Amino acid sequence: MLVAGVDSSTQGTKIVVRDAGTGALVRSAQAAHPDGTEIDPRYWWDALLQVGGDGLLDDVAAIGVGAQQHGMVAVDGDGAVVRPALLWNDTRSAGAAQDLIDELGGPAEWARAVGSVPVASLTVTKLRWLAQHEPENAARTEQVMLPHDWLTWRLRGETDPVTDRGDASGTGYFDTAQGSYRPDLLRMAFGRDLGVPRVARPAENTGPVRAPGMPEIGTVAPGTGDNMAAALGLEARPGDVVVSLGTSGTAFAVADKPVADASGLVTGFADATGRFLPLVATLNAARVLDAGARMLGVDLEEFGRLALSAPAGAEGLTLLPYLDGERTPNLPEAAGRLDGMTRANLHPAAVARAFVEGMLCGLADAVDALTAQDVPVHRVLLIGGAARSAAVRSIAPQILGRPVVVPEPGEYVADGAARQAAWALAGTTEPPEWAGPGSAEVYEADPAPEVRERYARARSALT
Repeated sequence: MLVAGVDSSTQGTKIVVRDAGTGALVRSAQAAHPDGTEIDPRYWWDALLQVGGDGLLDDVAAIGVGAQQHGMVAVDGDGAVVRPALLWNDTRSAGAAQDLIDELGGPAEWARAVGSVPVASLTVTKLRWLAQHEPENAARTEQVMLPHDWLTWRLRGETDPVTDRGDASGTGYFDTAQGSYRPDLLRMAFGRDLGVPRVARPAENTGPVRAPGMPEIGTVAPGTGDNMAAALGLEARPGDVVVSLGTSGTAFAVADKPVADASGLVTGFADATGRFLPLVATLNAARVLDAGARMLGVDLEEFGRLALSAPAGAEGLTLLPYLDGERTPNLPEAAGRLDGMTRANLHPAAVARAFVEGMLCGLADAVDALTAQDVPVHRVLLIGGAARSAAVRSIAPQILGRPVVVPEPGEYVADGAARQAAWALAGTTEPPEWAGPGSAEVYEADPAPEVRERYARARSALT
């Protein structure tokens, strides 16, 4: 039997079709999405139809959807989308986040209530922004969904919206430890009750595909958020910390216990299996390298070569990589800065090195935040587009202070969604054991604590 996994990300839609029993890849395809921090969800649906066409989904028995977390899809009583979806990287609700923190009594109260402290990315803050700034659209809104919820709802014929505990745990109105919604927090944010998707069991078969234009597929899995799907695709287990360098940067770990971090650095998510997924997210990762290469007028390969030609510490240059504001630390209005410039170090190699080190320092802080919450770190897995850079792979162990494992590049979100689909098809208590990612490389280097120390000083001066 065949299963399909969908990755609907900020950048585009990818679909993989795999053998349900072994996980072997059969075929795949992808299409791009428009760039931005808000988007009409119909672009996601059109891309899914485009990618899933031309026989890609023929003979598929089950399908699952992994998608970007937090995005607010506001739907009216007739099922129509009220306004473009506000995405995770839209920071306009930063003020609403602070208001909500104050109204509940501070960060510790939010951490106790839902496992996370509101920042602009969380859905609850976007709902407050909608109520305050677009009252007419708010008045029309009867249901709020996340991107994966909406796509799964469309696949299933727009009936009985469902979600999973993993993606729901990123809304800010779902108690991760208890596994249930907090309608009181939803009312506090929006001013009245709203419909929310039912939380399906981790391997529940939510029904068949009923959408016009789609082939007959008998099983639709609950779906999940992109980070939860990536953990499934990597077959991550307790003790694994995944550092993902995509558009955003994340460090997340599979854990047996929930986390409630009153500092707000760690968001206490659930995963897609019944465990937990404490996570630290940054807004700035791979695009930091893109920006640095563009500034120097070189391609990414040459940018990496320049970075490796400079010594650790970039001859005193330190980049704070807050080029799109920042989520962790919570500095939505911040800008990047390059500290320590002298005539001697202001040359392409040192600048390139500083950009790579600055991006990685933000993720090293993220791993430290996880360990501060007693999350075990036995192994660090480095994935994402930027992990393909030879410079990133070589410099990462110096900045993270420990060896890193770089799995063979893959579409881990789509793979995880496909594995969830196979799980729903099998009806077993645990996900199927697939071969997992291919060969992995281990990178080791002497730690460079002085780079982290200079970065910490620069960050402290800013905050």
